[in-house]
Amino acid sequence: STGLTEEQKEFQKVALDFATKEMAPHMAEWDEKEIFPVETMRKAAQLGFGGIYVKPDVGGSGLSRLDTSIIFEALSTGCTSTTAYMSIHNMCVWMIDTFGNEEQRRRFCPSLCSMEKFASYCLTEPGSGSDAASLLTSAQRKGDTYVLNGSKAFISGGGDTDVYVVMCRTGGQGPKGISCLVLEKGTPGLSFGKKEKKVGWNSQPTRAVIFEDCVVPVGNRLGAEGQGFSIAMKGLNGGRINIASCSLGAAHASVLLAQEHLTVRKQFGETLANNQYLQFGLAEMATRLVAARLMVRNAARALQEGREDAAVLCSMAKLFATDECFAICNQALQMHGGYGYLKDYAVQQFVRDIRVHQILEGTNEVMRMIVARNLLQG
Repeated sequence: STGLTEEQKEFQKVALDFATKEMAPHMAEWDEKEIFPVETMRKAAQLGFGGIYVKPDVGGSGLSRLDTSIIFEALSTGCTSTTAYMSIHNMCVWMIDTFGNEEQRRRFCPSLCSMEKFASYCLTEPGSGSDAASLLTSAQRKGDTYVLNGSKAFISGGGDTDVYVVMCRTGGQGPKGISCLVLEKGTPGLSFGKKEKKVGWNSQPTRAVIFEDCVVPVGNRLGAEGQGFSIAMKGLNGGRINIASCSLGAAHASVLLAQEHLTVRKQFGETLANNQYLQFGLAEMATRLVAARLMVRNAARALQEGREDAAVLCSMAKLFATDECFAICNQALQMHGGYGYLKDYAVQQFVRDIRVHQILEGTNEVMRMIVARNLLQG
């Protein structure tokens, strides 16, 4: 909490208390039984965590990007997978709040902020992951409706959520032909693939989302035609901060687990905490965690202030934090020895849940491309 205001420290405390009491005791069960903890998330929404950086007039908390990062880091210590889904949900609500008109904001946002309804973000397709601008899902304009056809892959919450923020092609090739539509579950022609079996992130379902002649009112389009790619990228800047913050929480929890294990586990007649090699390892883990946290919070401030360098700082923070935090969690598992590989010990779940953060919201290879392009363009 170093450098935080009193108000931010209070947000952090509330989120940490919620993570400790409402999430951590159930984390392993949600993972093992693949439970989507709807009621727990609705409890979190009562604390204002369903629309953290959404405007208050539609039910949001109206907090800053830094406040949001602090909250997601704290919640992630209790269950990284569930918090990561909540971060995606928050991003979707922010998109509707920011780019929607007044009617759309008031129609969708209140029930999403309360988590009475849940949202999914639909950008990735089977043939377009990192190359998002090449997406093929099409929306043909017919009068005051669009007819939507195509499919999306790896959609968090897919099939279990109520609102789908969909990037689709309404014009020609490339980013300028992409628009953003909001679909509701129950729309004729909307269906879902099988529930994917994943290494981690098991407390949130992942499915393909399929559109077969889905008729969507033009009134469900966010922004103008052709604005969809811009909306998607602006959403992802915040999404990168959010997912990096979830990585921080997992790493923070893993450092504490390693610290505890070293003080109780004995080998060669003394506790592991007396082994200087392990002491140095723990010191490096804590140092890397603090460095990653500072990068993420710096990028969050830049995004909140609308600075010109915000996008590249978000990319740097996402790259650095997700790589470093995975290494921290993995090192914590190593320090547990054979116990770290048992599902009775939480550290292995943090390793499994955090691994995908290096892939989603833009792979870390793409983050390097963004940073390099920024540097070389001067």
